[in-house]
Amino acid sequence: MTIFDHKRLTNETFKLDVDRMRRGWYSDKYFENINRMLSTLSAEGYRYSGQSHNLPQGISADDIAVGDIEVEMQWFTRRMGTTVVVGVDKSLEMLKYCTGYFEGDKYIDTSGKLEVWAVQDGTTVHYDGDPANIQPVLKVRGRYRDFALLETPSLGILTRSSRVATNVYETFVAARGKPVLFFPARFDLHEVQAADGYAYNIAIQRFNLDHEQELGPFVSTDAQGDWWGGAGGGTVAHAAIAAFLGDTAEAMIEFARILPAQIPRIALVDFNNDSVRDTIRVIDTLFLKYRELTDAGKKEEAEKYKLYGVRLDTSGSLRDVSVQPLGDAALDLGVTPRLVFNVRQALDSASKNWHLPEAWHERANEFCRNVKIVVSGGFNPDKIRKFEKLGVPIDIYAVGSYLFNNSDATVTDFTSDVVRVKVHGKWVDMAKVGRKVGDNKNLERVW
Repeated sequence: MTIFDHKRLTNETFKLDVDRMRRGWYSDKYFENINRMLSTLSAEGYRYSGQSHNLPQGISADDIAVGDIEVEMQWFTRRMGTTVVVGVDKSLEMLKYCTGYFEGDKYIDTSGKLEVWAVQDGTTVHYDGDPANIQPVLKVRGRYRDFALLETPSLGILTRSSRVATNVYETFVAARGKPVLFFPARFDLHEVQAADGYAYNIAIQRFNLDHEQELGPFVSTDAQGDWWGGAGGGTVAHAAIAAFLGDTAEAMIEFARILPAQIPRIALVDFNNDSVRDTIRVIDTLFLKYRELTDAGKKEEAEKYKLYGVRLDTSGSLRDVSVQPLGDAALDLGVTPRLVFNVRQALDSASKNWHLPEAWHERANEFCRNVKIVVSGGFNPDKIRKFEKLGVPIDIYAVGSYLFNNSDATVTDFTSDVVRVKVHGKWVDMAKVGRKVGDNKNLERVW
């Protein structure tokens, strides 16, 4: 369930590997060991017989069936600052389908005996670095051995999805509301694309809510839109330009001719490391065809030749030929502010070189002014903030590997603790030193 539509995703979406998850295939081995130990103690009728318990004074340690101990467990993140939480619904489905135990080959489902509280995907939590002062995103009460195996996979989905969502959210903040294209699919296993694309979409909705924006999502693969009904989008890769012998303009005119008009025509103009020259060649070629079809009364066909944008993706080891060396040579490499300014100036003045009748002057100027500049290649919030501070005329940022970043400030590791146990019908605090029961006003009873 998200805070935006109040509908929880189900296993129809996630398609969990239920049988192997029930058997601990995805769990750290020590949880399987604990499960086996507690199950054996239960079968033996064992009662606590130690001498060094932590029960409060006045509560007897007699006749406590450790094998069937009921616990209260809480899940929380240790990412500093604010985290956009995603992954709750999948964690709940793990609890729903994989809480229980085997009797021989028969699985006994005990999920109905759990008490579960959870936040909704898209909720934010804050962490100040004190593990005794946390905001749980999930709380479960029940017999521990029935759901012990789910700690590993539930923490995994919460950690990854919340990290991606929070990285995306912070990138949107840095971009000050400009679109951010989700381009990290090539940097990880294809199996994670659906969860990652869902986290991206949740982050956009959270940003729109917090900043009163109406930005839409843009993912690069269909798999990234699987959980929320989106579809991948994209235009031309460097490989396509190579297939046209390095002729970017020819590649774009054929792309425009063949592909449906609703696919944005975004030209990748860095193939020859001369972004200004190739930008001009592309816009000259497309406008010529656009004008020809418009004058022939074929307005619908003409729309296919409108240039939506140009994308700059210059390698960080190269200096585009339009960027003249100035001072520190390292500052000239890759996509730089000066390169973007150069391309914007070239776009805005392109129509001045076209020999047009008077009736076409304003339409030609508009054709050029409407072309957006997309940048990609090593962008992250710090780099984006620098470009924004300089007023660089960028319309769209395409961000890739940073959105998976998991170091220093972006570490979003979730953990879970048993904080209470049920003894003689009463819930008793039993957290390890340094931890305690946390609270979160956004927790709601699930079942």
